[in-house]
Amino acid sequence: MSEVRLIPFKLEEIMDTPTDDVPYGIQMINAPALWKEDIKGDSVIVAILDTGCDVNHPDLKDRIIGGKSFVDGDAEYTDSHFHGTHVAGTIAASMNNQGVTGAAPNVKLLILKVLGKDGSGSYESITNAIKYAAEWEGPGGEKVRVISMSLGGPEDVPEMHEAIKQAVKADIMVVCAAGNEGDSRDDTVERSYPGYYKEVVQVGAVDENKEIAKFSNTNDEIDLVAPGVQILSTYPGGKYAKLSGTSMATPHASGATALLIQKEEKAFGRKLTEPEVYAQLCKNTVPSGHSKKAEGNGLLFLSTGQENTSNARTSYGVGEPASN
Repeated sequence: MSEVRLIPFKLEEIMDTPTDDVPYGIQMINAPALWKEDIKGDSVIVAILDTGCDVNHPDLKDRIIGGKSFVDGDAEYTDSHFHGTHVAGTIAASMNNQGVTGAAPNVKLLILKVLGKDGSGSYESITNAIKYAAEWEGPGGEKVRVISMSLGGPEDVPEMHEAIKQAVKADIMVVCAAGNEGDSRDDTVERSYPGYYKEVVQVGAVDENKEIAKFSNTNDEIDLVAPGVQILSTYPGGKYAKLSGTSMATPHASGATALLIQKEEKAFGRKLTEPEVYAQLCKNTVPSGHSKKAEGNGLLFLSTGQENTSNARTSYGVGEPASN
């Protein structure tokens, strides 16, 4: 059995100081509009299965509730690569008047390191991490509500699939990257696992102009698309970087899911099931003119109920972006 690894992605640029406090992708999905309603992901736990995280990064150190390494010979869940730190920032970088702001700046992160410094790991490690996330309980009785996986491989592994099914039964939304083997054609099919499993939310990528990224996989299980080109986020050592890939689109959807959980459970006055959260996520998309195999339900765009979602076709969102 081959190893699972980071879905191929591109490191565009590393910098000491970010160029924007609210990156364009966060604006494009309209997250700042929910922040204005005090919806920032409070009390939601997101588990990130990746290369670990820079636990001392100023934008992330207050967001981490716990972690564990599943990589043989590596007992720490700090980031020995950089991919996991970048994913974490897009989901949850703090609103702290410095650096960048993530989609859900008040969520807590459970960092589960499943990939080593070369970006690869075993299917067994990922399967065990999924089970761990499903069973994990925080110091205050908190439970994981979202699992984010920006990784993939060519093999359909029954044990991993079963672990995902059990997590979903536990009302955890599992969000996965579609993969970067796309050939710019909607009539061809590219599959990466776990993204292709029907139980997960499979996320494709668009660029700043809302065009499907040339690398984004197309298939009949795509659920939605989110920004994934030249995405600015956190990087180890207190730095920042721009990366491109469906790996970068996935955390936009994971952070948005956390916002919707807080928003809709406040409205309903109860905990929502995973199918109910999925329905809310699908409601918060808009068609962007591409085929279903490329964009699924459409482009992620968080609605406050007060704006015309057609704005998403021409602008990043409604109103001025919130600052850190």
